[in-house]
Amino acid sequence: MARRNVVAIFENEEYAKNAAEEIKARGLKTADISIVARDGTSGTEDENKGVRDNISNGVITGGVLGGLAGLVMGAGNLVVPGLGIVAAAGPIAGLISGAVTGGIVGGLVDLGIPEEKSMEYEKDIMSGRILFSMRVDEENENQVAEILRNNGAKSVDIH
Repeated sequence: MARRNVVAIFENEEYAKNAAEEIKARGLKTADISIVARDGTSGTEDENKGVRDNISNGVITGGVLGGLAGLVMGAGNLVVPGLGIVAAAGPIAGLISGAVTGGIVGGLVDLGIPEEKSMEYEKDIMSGRILFSMRVDEENENQVAEILRNNGAKSVDIH
């Protein structure tokens, strides 16, 4: 049975949270969900590195991902070149945490998402949107895509 990625872009956290809650209510594993959102912190990357020292307490993650942090495992924040501070949760958090040059695109490619599409998703994150990705069995991909669309996803793709 093949595993695929269902990827959605949300305009706001509330829509993404509602989708995650519905996925959980339908008995699907939220551990397979990855979320990436840009922190609104302004300043240069060097200024943001000082904030990173304080990230382990979850203050920024709580502000950026709010209720999603409780639904998705491994929430944390990272400084990504060109993006500043981003909050990431789920399987993607580990993939982008060590990627200095690959950043978001490298993490998404490692999840199996084509590079060209990953670059588009990175632009969405830079614009303040929320990336929601879920690794699913092929038999569940349409159900998850429908949940995401019904909860206000701006776009939904299956890779």
